[in-house]
Amino acid sequence: MVFLGTSLTAGLGLTRDEDTFVARVSVIADSSGLPINAVNAGVSGETSAGGLRRLDWVLRESLDVLVVELGANDGLRGQDPTALASNLTAIVERTRTRYPDVEVVIAGMQAPPNLGQFYTEWFRSVFADVAESNNAELIPFLLEGVAGVPQLNQNDRIHPTAEGHAMIARTVWSVLEPVVRRLHEAR
Repeated sequence: MVFLGTSLTAGLGLTRDEDTFVARVSVIADSSGLPINAVNAGVSGETSAGGLRRLDWVLRESLDVLVVELGANDGLRGQDPTALASNLTAIVERTRTRYPDVEVVIAGMQAPPNLGQFYTEWFRSVFADVAESNNAELIPFLLEGVAGVPQLNQNDRIHPTAEGHAMIARTVWSVLEPVVRRLHEAR
């Protein structure tokens, strides 16, 4: 299982890799009797275009599940949601061309409200639209219950603390568990 993402996936600012939501999802999976091999392919500052550019490198090793956590930096920079949708769709399509049976999970994100209601609603809708049109699973909002909560975020108010990552892991696992269960039952 590969987690392709941004600094949120990489765990920017955390002192231990074990505190990232990716590592914590792996622990939850193990304790649920559904072990996974979770690969953290998060890069700080990554945009959806950057993720698409490095996708071939990520796909060098076979995978059963691709979790796509891209778009946060697109939103912070006010980039065109149409380009975001195109990049996410290309990531799904290229991955499935290489690995036809791969399960894809799209992690939803929200843009900061200072970009205006029209932009923030359009941006938010991209993730659900891409997931639906590409038969992918959707994590509606990766930072559900974490965004805007001071004690769950570092001083930059953008990157979660270890406790915030623990909450994100539970959010991610709620969508991943049925996917992983199907894979385990198929084997």
